[in-house]
Amino acid sequence: MRRREFITCVVGATAAWPLAARAQKAAGKIQRVGIIDDSPSWNPFRQQLRELNYVEGQNLTYVYLRTDGSPAQLDAAAMALAQIPVDVIVAFGTPGAKAAQRATKTIPIVAISIADPIAAGLVTSLAHPAGNITGNTILGPVIVTKRLQILKDAIPTAARIAYLWNPDNSATADILEDSRKAVPLFHMTLVSLPARTVVDFDRAFAQMSADRPDAVLITSDPVHQAHMPAIIDFLLQNRIPGLFQTREHVVAGGLMSYGVSLSDLFRMGALYTDKILRGTKPGDLPFAQPVTFEFTINLKTAKAIGLEIPTSVIARADEVIE
Repeated sequence: MRRREFITCVVGATAAWPLAARAQKAAGKIQRVGIIDDSPSWNPFRQQLRELNYVEGQNLTYVYLRTDGSPAQLDAAAMALAQIPVDVIVAFGTPGAKAAQRATKTIPIVAISIADPIAAGLVTSLAHPAGNITGNTILGPVIVTKRLQILKDAIPTAARIAYLWNPDNSATADILEDSRKAVPLFHMTLVSLPARTVVDFDRAFAQMSADRPDAVLITSDPVHQAHMPAIIDFLLQNRIPGLFQTREHVVAGGLMSYGVSLSDLFRMGALYTDKILRGTKPGDLPFAQPVTFEFTINLKTAKAIGLEIPTSVIARADEVIE
């Protein structure tokens, strides 16, 4: 049985920590990796560390803290990890990374799937982070226009595009602004659908049902990840095309995706975590930038929503699910 130590994070409360674990830390036997909001998305991270000879309960322990994705909960979780303390904090997404940054200036932080680390204020240089934060990014300089071009090529009649985003995530807010600037190039308009809570998602779904956008852009925001099955099901049931950021969501029933492999990002995060646990300073590890992007199409979903994607677009896909 794998050893995992879960701590439920409550705003204003200090996380408890078993005395036995403190003793292990003192003896230097086990490295502790702090993770906020565990989910199946983290499996490649854990698998990569196993392949690097980290064994839970022998030389590694994960410290998991749960939040509802709210800024206050994220800050409390990050502060609790810093107070334990753990040896490395690994954060998925910009809000979690910024919460970790506010919690500690000394404990190494590996930030996974960050849109723009410089704009987010995490680092001043991608090549030389200098401080206690490093990690990887999900966006290249032309990713927003590339996704809009894919939508236009796949659905030539698409004119009214909805963007589902999290107002608590500055990265998704930046994408919103970039998208607003880019849509006129494709003779499109953009509809903002902010969603941070269950009530917000219900409201966004109701608006899409009433207004019927030609397509929806979906982010990989960590809070939205938890709602992804509902998002995919809604789009299928209402026959609305969706363009996601990762192939995992297309495999799960989404129409198309264009972006960096989420699994690869977590594996890269594990490689950086290993280097840090072995003594490398995070400031000496450049923020890894995407080199290749995956374009995935689910033709079963296209058929289910009554959409015929041009063969020229299908031919460009890296993966076609039939």
